[in-house]
Amino acid sequence: MKRNTPVRLFAALSLVTASFFAQAADFTVAYQTTVDPAKVAQADGAYEKATQSKIAWRKFDNGADVITAVASGDVQIGYLGSSPFTAAATRKLPIETFLIATQIGAAEALVVRNGSGINSPQDLIGKKIAVPFVSTGHYSLLAALKHWNIDPSKVTILNLAPPAIAAAWKRGDIDATYVWDPALGVAKETGKVLITSGELAKLGAPTFDAWIVRKDFAAKHPEIVSAFAKVTLDAYAAYRKDPAAWIANASNIDKVVKLSGAKASDVPLLLQGNVYPLAADQVVALGAPTIDAVTKTAAFLKEQGKVDAVLADYSPYVSAKFITQ
Repeated sequence: MKRNTPVRLFAALSLVTASFFAQAADFTVAYQTTVDPAKVAQADGAYEKATQSKIAWRKFDNGADVITAVASGDVQIGYLGSSPFTAAATRKLPIETFLIATQIGAAEALVVRNGSGINSPQDLIGKKIAVPFVSTGHYSLLAALKHWNIDPSKVTILNLAPPAIAAAWKRGDIDATYVWDPALGVAKETGKVLITSGELAKLGAPTFDAWIVRKDFAAKHPEIVSAFAKVTLDAYAAYRKDPAAWIANASNIDKVVKLSGAKASDVPLLLQGNVYPLAADQVVALGAPTIDAVTKTAAFLKEQGKVDAVLADYSPYVSAKFITQ
């Protein structure tokens, strides 16, 4: 009997360990390299503490890849832009957005290379512009071309992920790009901004980033989704309470740089270039404003041949129920 004791003890410990992990709602989160205050909470492990879960954080370069991972079930919560979210909702994927991560301003922009001969929008004709397809940058690029009455077929639009854009820019293979950091910072070093997403928003083509969740995961773990949202909003509140003091804290900047890849010197302007909605703003935004914005985005994407149809109602894909004020 004594010879079996270690075996029994090991089996008992295995059962306890298995039980512990079975109770924990371990899940995978897709994040991107955007610059935002919640990167500090991510670096500090605040999401794990609040959700009492083990979280596998996976970095993605664009929203299209996030959607693929979420659709497959490999990822339960993901960060993406309004354009890929709209495309996914239009395809009726089982997702919903539970938090507006940011209303995009100067953090995404169309940058043209110095020496490319592009001094005005019309100079884009015949040039090579790189952008991740089905991203907010892609949507904004097409919206900008439409505003300038430039036929997209008269420019060469290349589908490249941000890391490939940065490499192509350094090689001199492209004339312009519509992208976000860290590729945006690389382009700005030897280029100039022609228009930002904030400026396009004022022209009627707003874009935003959002956190989405698989509906099956949200139904099973609503408290996890609410806790995740609260950590994000607490991070936003800490930043918005005193942006100057937040930026002056070198530890905050270091954590953002580590997870975004942006230059430390660029972080302050990138933070100031976006709007990070607080809880009260979220409750309002995650209703008619977002549904209307998604509907208009879908109509634009259909016009551009990026989606086949526009849904009659996008409300099933937008929810404010996970926001606690």
